[in-house]
Amino acid sequence: MGVNTVPETLITPTWAHPDHGRVTSVAVAEVEIADAVTPELVEAFNRLVPQLSRSSPPPTEAELADLTASPTTTVFVARGADGAISGTLTLVVFRIPTGVRAWIEDVVVDELARGQGIGELLTAAALVEAAARGARTVDLTSRPGREMANRLYRRLGFRLRDTNCYRYDGRQV
Repeated sequence: MGVNTVPETLITPTWAHPDHGRVTSVAVAEVEIADAVTPELVEAFNRLVPQLSRSSPPPTEAELADLTASPTTTVFVARGADGAISGTLTLVVFRIPTGVRAWIEDVVVDELARGQGIGELLTAAALVEAAARGARTVDLTSRPGREMANRLYRRLGFRLRDTNCYRYDGRQV
């Protein structure tokens, strides 16, 4: 598979700032950066995206190729002990006038692998990558109903912002 393994030292608890809390034990074998599209990656997104969103279809092979080739986007995949892809996270790092920022999007862990620390491992790897690329902040959104995910993000040091989140849907015009 076209992947780069995230070095073990980058995804161990040493990444965490003392205020972020304790990193729990993780049952996942490794986190990789997908840098090319393979049938396995397409299958994983076909299986995982419906678990994240009922209204958005999984990306096509061509869309995944665009994603993995983009210099601003990093696609992380987590593999369970069986070697299968059990979760994914997308990190976007971009420059704006006030500095380099990052955004975590579309975090999804297979429903059969939830509660094993995979989301934590993916998020930790994304935070390391964002810092390495000079990001001053990392933002994400999570629906209030995703209680476990929200607890995880708070424990890892994310803070709820006092802001309004607006969305423009071009289809409304």
